Amino acid sequence: MRCEQIVRFNWPFYAAAGLATAAAPFVLPRLPALWWIRVPAYVAAGLVAMWLIASLVSSWIVYDRSRLMQWDWVLQAIGFSPLSWINIHAGHDESSDALRTIFKNARGRVFDIFAAGEMTEPSIARARALHAQEHAEPGAPVAEQVDYRKLPLPNGTIDVATLLLSAHELRSEDARGALFTELRRVLGPAGRVVVVEHLRDWANFLAYGPGAFHFHSRRTWVRCFTRHRFDIHREFSITPFVRVFVLRRLT
Repeated sequence: MRCEQIVRFNWPFYAAAGLATAAAPFVLPRLPALWWIRVPAYVAAGLVAMWLIASLVSSWIVYDRSRLMQWDWVLQAIGFSPLSWINIHAGHDESSDALRTIFKNARGRVFDIFAAGEMTEPSIARARALHAQEHAEPGAPVAEQVDYRKLPLPNGTIDVATLLLSAHELRSEDARGALFTELRRVLGPAGRVVVVEHLRDWANFLAYGPGAFHFHSRRTWVRCFTRHRFDIHREFSITPFVRVFVLRRLT
């Protein structure tokens, strides 16, 4: 995933914001000279322009300039070399190839938990289509389509599970709970779960505006982890916009 891809996934927003920003200098001076019309209009135009620029700059920092998308920090974050791992995504996978290299001596599987009836945002459909196009060549690894409520794994057999910018696509608390119930079941006693997410916080609101409400708050994630008997083993940020949780299973 790169800044260019973020624009492609969300092009209707960027097209609308770009047109509104370009039209503002011509439209706003023609509004009635009433403060209660002009002031909100100028404020709205300023916010649209600010979020248009801020979202592009923030995405460029996160996805093109930071170490996030290199994924080499994952091994350091978990603190050991696993023998088995799973990577869970919702259809656009930018990490599995790197994980196969990082966990080169481990058995790995990649699960696609996309649920068409639940994940209805148009940006997901565009992301999935782009991923399918980019991985259409013969021999490209194919993810296993699975039900997040019933992962096809025996109990206690996985050392590491990664959810890298994907878990927020489960919009309801029940859906997230079902996935983490399964993760607890398949994770070994000393296993780790790595959750990487943008948060619904001030940094992401300033960067992405109302788009930040697509993310979940830290409180929501911590409640989910705690409810399903996971402890936050490590927690850190990669840029002010992305949070990493390394979880361990409580006995």
